[in-house]
Amino acid sequence: MYSREEASRLRQEFFTALGEYMSPILSADNEKVNWLNYKTGEKHLFFRMSTSNRDASIGILLTHPDPEIQAFYFDTFLSLKSVFEGEIAKDWLWQLHTIDENGKIVSRIYTKIEGVSVLRREDWPALISFFKPRLIALDSFWTLVKYQFEALR
Repeated sequence: MYSREEASRLRQEFFTALGEYMSPILSADNEKVNWLNYKTGEKHLFFRMSTSNRDASIGILLTHPDPEIQAFYFDTFLSLKSVFEGEIAKDWLWQLHTIDENGKIVSRIYTKIEGVSVLRREDWPALISFFKPRLIALDSFWTLVKYQFEALR
């Protein structure tokens, strides 16, 4: 069992290592990008990675406070599902209007890996191997479709 401080330190060390590993990789637009704090350019639309002591996930998070607008954005993603699956994969979960850990209504498109822990350094290669291709694929997908979302503003 890890103390809260030790768990926080290990998470920070993992994400620092992941950031350093991803740093030399350019975006689909051939630009330098902060992979850990990816800027979609859209308010309330994020690429999120999370880790726990049992699993890890990565995905697109829609957080608009108006559920109807959030649903509209989600529907736009659904209309682009074939492009998404062509760039990323077909095994992602699509959830409209779920409750997050803070009790807010969010929508998300995500995938996860189980049986790994950010608290075990020996799992870090598996976590990096999970996150890296999906981050790159999300960027590639976003490069293709972001202009459609700009038109929604």
